[in-house]
Amino acid sequence: MATCTTTPSSSLMITYAAASTVHSQALTPSVLSFKSNKPTFSINPLALKTSIDGKSGIKWANLYPQRDSKHHVMAAVAAEAEVAEATDENDGVAAEGGTATAIATAPPKPKKGKAALPLKRDRTRSKRFLEIQKLRETKKEYDLKTAISLLKEMSSTKFVETAEAHFRLNIDPKYNDQQLRATVNLPKGTGQKVKVAVLTQGEKFDEAKNAGADIVGGEDLIEQIKGGFMDFDKLIASPDMMVKVAGLGKILGPRGLMPNPKAGTVTPNIPQAIEEFKKGKVEYRADKTGIVHIPFGKVDFLEDDLLVNLLAAVKSIETNKPKGAKGVYWKSAHICTSMGPSIKLNIREMLDYKPPSNV
Repeated sequence: MATCTTTPSSSLMITYAAASTVHSQALTPSVLSFKSNKPTFSINPLALKTSIDGKSGIKWANLYPQRDSKHHVMAAVAAEAEVAEATDENDGVAAEGGTATAIATAPPKPKKGKAALPLKRDRTRSKRFLEIQKLRETKKEYDLKTAISLLKEMSSTKFVETAEAHFRLNIDPKYNDQQLRATVNLPKGTGQKVKVAVLTQGEKFDEAKNAGADIVGGEDLIEQIKGGFMDFDKLIASPDMMVKVAGLGKILGPRGLMPNPKAGTVTPNIPQAIEEFKKGKVEYRADKTGIVHIPFGKVDFLEDDLLVNLLAAVKSIETNKPKGAKGVYWKSAHICTSMGPSIKLNIREMLDYKPPSNV
């Protein structure tokens, strides 16, 4: 127990047992003395220096020893009472004045890319989508015939949707020996009208026109493309024009229109390339997550036609398997319409499927 007594010099005397605890709220700015049976400890205001802790905002008193051998000064006494009083004063000013000044906080940085998309649980689907979603089971793996029949049944939009295939492969395209980029000729076509432009010169200029190219040009067409002309779906170039086409990389590259030998758009046989793309030649490549996206027709195709196109795409991906791919090559396979839910395919049945002789 501690007892408090006042002295004539208006100082506060606290006598305490050695094991007692003195709270900072009981301290007053004067000469404080702590007496026990042994030595006497005192705190002189002239020997105090205050410092502010940057993290907590609490003032601490740094004590320096006095020269008197009988007096020793305590260290690290927290002046929490001053902080409490300052808080009470601010609350009183806010109550009297009406409002207190709010601490300005920096607004959060806006999210970009995929982080800006709403979470899956927060996304809302249309009534049409929710209705057709009930036609298939989420985790069930379907065989090809059933999946294509279900695909046509799910189409309920006012326009003719595209049938799409999405294959997740066990590859990492950041390595050169695991990149996948090729073309596939769909036997039944894509159902779309492809507008082909050709960059060539000399005798091949007339060959391209006779083969059915929609746009044919040389340096004049290059200048038009630099000016923003993009009214074509495929751009085919002869090898002798690639030196001049190289300057269009920043314009054509992001749109996927840059001529490339792997895609079959840089070739000396221009008439054959035009014919293939007109009939339904499709270029595909694995994205950075190892997924291949291929359109294989329209939903108004016959089921057998969609089946033949899908099998051609599967066979092409299997044939062009990268050399660096190890382990299980096919991880998952789905088909869907442009505006519909996906249908999971049975991979083993898909790879072993043999179409009937009449297809």
